[in-house]
Amino acid sequence: MKRFMQIWKPAVVAFLLLTLVCGVIYPGVVTIIAGAAFHDKANGSIIEEKLANGQTAKYGSKEIGQTFSQPEYLIGRAPNDGAATNQNPTGEEQKKLVEQRIAWWHKLDPTNNRVIPMDLVTASGSGVDPDISKEAAAYQVDRISRVRGISTKKVKEIIDEHTSERLLGFWGEPTVNVLQVNLALDGLKM
Repeated sequence: MKRFMQIWKPAVVAFLLLTLVCGVIYPGVVTIIAGAAFHDKANGSIIEEKLANGQTAKYGSKEIGQTFSQPEYLIGRAPNDGAATNQNPTGEEQKKLVEQRIAWWHKLDPTNNRVIPMDLVTASGSGVDPDISKEAAAYQVDRISRVRGISTKKVKEIIDEHTSERLLGFWGEPTVNVLQVNLALDGLKM
């Protein structure tokens, strides 16, 4: 019994100590630092507007894709059709999903006969990508303009205002934030 206690007592003490340090203290410190140094991101990058009555309207996160499927809005990555985002890119299931999504786009805007950009018919790895390519946004300009009754120039200006360029001028691709564009199309200044 004495030998048993010599082995287990340090193990239990180490377990409790590591649980306290790694499970309570460290996450608490990181949460406090993140909240202080990166307040917006730590709180979900929520787009808010102060209303005249003193309340706050919350529209969504800049970092998490929102679902838009109405023709008057810029539509993000593949429509939320419940499909898994980890399909084999050359598999039959993925091919069928892409064909269904192409048909969806043609039904949404039958007058648009241009090639549909790939990011509009494929899902992102996470399934919640808030951005689309500049090409995917440009593909939708005529439809948005026609449905809203505003000029294509105005739609392009709004898209350009919410386009992020390459990091440091060479890293990554320019992207368009779908939620921010749609809020601007609705006349909200963010």
